Amino acid sequence: MNEERVCLDCGTVLHGRADKKFCNDLCRNNYNNQLNSNSYNLVRNINNILKRNRRILEELNPSGKTKTTRKKLVAKGFDFEYHTRSYQTQNGKTYHFCYEYGYLPLDSDEFLLVKREE
Repeated sequence: MNEERVCLDCGTVLHGRADKKFCNDLCRNNYNNQLNSNSYNLVRNINNILKRNRRILEELNPSGKTKTTRKKLVAKGFDFEYHTRSYQTQNGKTYHFCYEYGYLPLDSDEFLLVKREE
């Protein structure tokens, strides 16, 4: 009836409170970090891609509005699959934004880079 309780992280025998799950704070933190690491890794990786995309757009667009090529964007590591929002104009053109920096695909692998002013 009286089962021996063990730490969920390291497996050592627990003494003390009946609802105790970990032997110390280190084990508790380690257990919870491992439990949440997969979801945190996904979010962290996506945020890193978005920040890199923003940094590239900022670097290639110092004046607030300029043109560039797909080749230049890809060479710097830009990932076209990730952006924070899309904006469609009344004439049907779609701008893709990474935070306040955006791009509009033009003809022949060119892009118009813009900075949204608020």
